[in-house]
Amino acid sequence: MAEQPVTVTVRPDGPYIVSGSAPLRIRRAVMSEHGEPLTWRSEEASDQKPVYALCRCGESSRKPYCDGTHGKVGFDGTEAAPTDSFRERCAELGGTGIEVSDDRSICVHAGFCGNRVSNIWKMTPETDDSVVRAQVMAMIERCPSGALSYTVDGAEIEPALPVEISVIPDGPLWLTGGVRVERSDGEPFETRNRVTLCRCGHSARKPLCDGSHKEAGFTG
Repeated sequence: MAEQPVTVTVRPDGPYIVSGSAPLRIRRAVMSEHGEPLTWRSEEASDQKPVYALCRCGESSRKPYCDGTHGKVGFDGTEAAPTDSFRERCAELGGTGIEVSDDRSICVHAGFCGNRVSNIWKMTPETDDSVVRAQVMAMIERCPSGALSYTVDGAEIEPALPVEISVIPDGPLWLTGGVRVERSDGEPFETRNRVTLCRCGHSARKPLCDGSHKEAGFTG
């Protein structure tokens, strides 16, 4: 029997239902002495049932799992995320030997796009230097949401990421490896290698994360 693909289904005003026995990990940013995120560290995966529910309202006492609190607090999980494709929304930033694309609407403010010296937007015009180009590529590949992407010779280049779901502490759920996400009406979102889903309940683009967890002071 073929293995069931990993799918995340959004329940109306309720949790995310994960099916397909997806590993659930914690992923933490490795920080420099200057407070700059450098890379990601993955912790050991939890054993999971074939189907489980993850909190979407931000109020569960069992985060990241749902405990039914969404019903008690009257959580409004109305989905307002764009249903078009990344390529339809993104801005093209140009580059030499690389074409950088940017969709600010799904940025989660993880901070991998810059450091105390420079950032993607300043460096992209300088990518005629292969050293700068390589740094831009590395920064983009660590962007959890895929808000930043790049192509080389017209082909989109993506990091090889496992099919799994990760919890970013005090932040969103991070889906990697092409996990399918379905709206509560059964329609799918665009399947991408990197997707971040709101876990605080405050995003204006539910179920996608828009970085609101930082302003809301979300913990969990």
